[in-house]
Amino acid sequence: MRTIVARLLCAALLAVVAGGVPAAAQDHGAMPPGMTPEIMKMMMTPLKGKPHGLPAGVTPVDGCIPAMGYHYVNSKNWPGGPIYGYYAGKPIFTEIMVAKKDFDAGLNLDDKLKPLPGYKIDHVDIWYEPNGHPGFATPHYDVHAWYIPHAQHMTFCKNVSGKRPVFV
Repeated sequence: MRTIVARLLCAALLAVVAGGVPAAAQDHGAMPPGMTPEIMKMMMTPLKGKPHGLPAGVTPVDGCIPAMGYHYVNSKNWPGGPIYGYYAGKPIFTEIMVAKKDFDAGLNLDDKLKPLPGYKIDHVDIWYEPNGHPGFATPHYDVHAWYIPHAQHMTFCKNVSGKRPVFV
């Protein structure tokens, strides 16, 4: 399923560059459940400018990702992180991504996942990505340390179900 999403996101990027939505992206049957051309466009459209409260040197990774918001990272820290989330005018998480093979080999992480100054971690979500995703195509874990309640971020970016979309 994630391979389909990666292909659709690549097609969407090409569509944005070319100025239109390809016919395949217009076919709702070819998209993962819950994905629409509107959501795909939203996911590919970063915020303009640098959001307040994020570290210097970060740049947008993508647009608004349902259940997560916007992602920012300093390119020297890609793909492992830290990656920072932003939504509705404030930072909302710190994230790291860890390759499954590294955990399988016994990787230990000490003092790695920290909130931004002035924020506290509310909870941690660990999502396994068996097929990877755009930007980190190998099996890995996305580890989000959220500064806000789980129920709150699960509705971000038009995620009306309040559940993790299959295409995320």
